[in-house]
Amino acid sequence: MRLLADILLLIGAAFTLLGALGLLRMPDVYNRIQAGTKAVTLGALSLLLGVALLYPAWWTKLLVIGLMILVTNPLGSSTIARALLMAGVQPWKKPSDETPEENRS
Repeated sequence: MRLLADILLLIGAAFTLLGALGLLRMPDVYNRIQAGTKAVTLGALSLLLGVALLYPAWWTKLLVIGLMILVTNPLGSSTIARALLMAGVQPWKKPSDETPEENRS
């Protein structure tokens, strides 16, 4: 049981690290929201499950924390994305090599 808990803790730490790297590497705020929500949620739930295997008496508290993460992360990220869109923040677009005006000349 200890080995499984350690593996889950390692997976959770890895996903949390990847989510943090995604926040730094993504080109715009919409992609950063997605990286922060998906990877960090999976990492946090994996960490909670690993801790629950190490300390079985904490199951109920960890379950409540996990449910709160599952509810608030997607709700918060979609609310932030909608507010940004309503404020006029445009999504990032990949710059093309040539613009259509350059092709006509």
